[in-house]
Amino acid sequence: MSRGRGGRLAVVIGAATAIAVGTAVAGCSAVPSRSPASSTGAVGTPSGTATAPTGTTSASATTASPSASPPATTGALPGTGATPAPAWLGTRVLPTGPDGFGIATTTPRELRNRRIITVDVLPPPADGRFHSRIATVPASVARRSSWVAGCPVRLSQLRYVTVSFRGFDGRAHTGELLVNADAAADVVRVFARLFAVGFPIEEMRITRKDEVDAPPTGDGNNTTAFVCRPVVGQHVWSQHAYGRAIDVDPFQNPYIRGDLVLPELARAYTDRTRRRPGMITAGGPVVAAFRSVGWGWGGSFRSLKDYMHFSATGT
Repeated sequence: MSRGRGGRLAVVIGAATAIAVGTAVAGCSAVPSRSPASSTGAVGTPSGTATAPTGTTSASATTASPSASPPATTGALPGTGATPAPAWLGTRVLPTGPDGFGIATTTPRELRNRRIITVDVLPPPADGRFHSRIATVPASVARRSSWVAGCPVRLSQLRYVTVSFRGFDGRAHTGELLVNADAAADVVRVFARLFAVGFPIEEMRITRKDEVDAPPTGDGNNTTAFVCRPVVGQHVWSQHAYGRAIDVDPFQNPYIRGDLVLPELARAYTDRTRRRPGMITAGGPVVAAFRSVGWGWGGSFRSLKDYMHFSATGT
């Protein structure tokens, strides 16, 4: 999962020299809750040489310069059942418990079969096809990411990756990820496969610094990779902090450890026998796509279940 609570990021980064870097273990932190500004952040134009693995294309449309506001949402295609986000999404701060996580008991009716129309942050592919780009991290992107000097990877070790994805609205969109340079090509291959089979993703954007310790609303659903933070409840770096882990559709695929569910409002999705769009299953296309590049799945963990989580190390 993609973020900590109660200042944990600051504490860990401040003590970076005391952390056993490279010994991160399984488990995620809390998903960043969507804030009203989460779909309108400025997007930087990547620099560097674009690359793409065989079977994918590199397109300028995926990395266009930012505009004053994101492109207008075009609505859902007929038959998808997708709906606009509830007006309250990302605005209802949950009370927190002693562990710093939000307290929630039920999933709101509007989110029990979540199929929210994607709001475009980057221009969608004009031809509706899959496109990808791998580039060095632009300064403008670095500034709005969670990267700081105390993170366990240098900014030069990360890559800014844009890929097309299919939304719950049935339309093609452009997402952005920060990943480790040694994982970038594999990540593109994975999302090319998911696009080809039409696996739906609601949102894919870089996690901002302010989201890492923001008050919990428990309703975030951002598919993200690099987040500079420790493993939940521990003081070792998460694989997200190396850019070698990705969380996919967190709300449909929550983290479950005992009574703790993250995102906190995703309890309706703890019943994995009731299949709904966006859910990741052992025999499904998402696990197969990540397995094809050697990544492990948090849904196979024994001591907890992290259904959203995939990593190059399997932790």
